[in-house]
Amino acid sequence: MFGKKHWFFPDAELPPRGDHPDLPGHESFILFNPNGEDAQIEIVLHWTDRDPSEPLKTEVKAGRVKCVRCMEDGILGLSVPEGEQYAVAIHSTVPIIAQYGRLDMRTGNMAFYTTPGYAE
Repeated sequence: MFGKKHWFFPDAELPPRGDHPDLPGHESFILFNPNGEDAQIEIVLHWTDRDPSEPLKTEVKAGRVKCVRCMEDGILGLSVPEGEQYAVAIHSTVPIIAQYGRLDMRTGNMAFYTTPGYAE
């Protein structure tokens, strides 16, 4: 099996949408399950000034990819305030590959940031 079961992203921050209608500022977590078994996922948000969130649950089918976006309805229904620093822990029942991406349009230029995070 490929991937890891536990992923950590210490630098999450939802940027403002910005003024470009076709390319809004956003952040997302991309979860790839290259294995032959469905992955049950729990995502926990860790804040600077309050207790961690309850686990947010989702599934990534075997051989599929899922993009968990952090805008509109928040992360799986949990609201994420713009500009607030937080960290994310992702736990899976089978090994997966996880990546974080942020598109920031605050300066008028497109600033794209991506990282695979830390995994065990």
